[in-house]
Amino acid sequence: MLHPLHENIWEYIDSNIFSNCKIIKDSVCGGQQNVPLFCSTNKSNKTEYCNVDLLILKDSKIRVIIEIEETNIKPTQICGKYLTSALSSYFIHKSEDKKPINMDESVLFIQILDTSKLKKDKTSKIEQWKNIEKSIQNIIPVKGSRINNYKLFWGDISDFKKNEEKNELISCIKGALK
Repeated sequence: MLHPLHENIWEYIDSNIFSNCKIIKDSVCGGQQNVPLFCSTNKSNKTEYCNVDLLILKDSKIRVIIEIEETNIKPTQICGKYLTSALSSYFIHKSEDKKPINMDESVLFIQILDTSKLKKDKTSKIEQWKNIEKSIQNIIPVKGSRINNYKLFWGDISDFKKNEEKNELISCIKGALK
């Protein structure tokens, strides 16, 4: 199955140099692995809460989490991905020698939603997403979570090929990495 928006977003992030950072991407974004988040340092099915699309690590800590939704753009999916990530604390994978990678004190969670299947003149999804973004921003940080910044982007591939959208996304990421 092709995931053009995932690939497109990855190209933007990959083409920008984030000094002293490591970018971990799942197989849909061109990586070679799942990117699992866990609620404890014990790596098991019982403690794995979700898989995300991209992580950006700085100083060996999670600083940015990116989730791209191309098909399921309903509120439950959007909120569920955010909440399972917010309830998680660690990335653990063999690519990091199975060493738990902790979230930094301040983590940015970005969700990117695909609009390509929407009837743009007849949809209320954009307004719904603006409300979801505001609602999530109003409840963060969730008690015990280190995700204290949330940004929601939407568009199709043509939108993300425009410099304005691309620059806003990259600027948001760079701001979180300072």
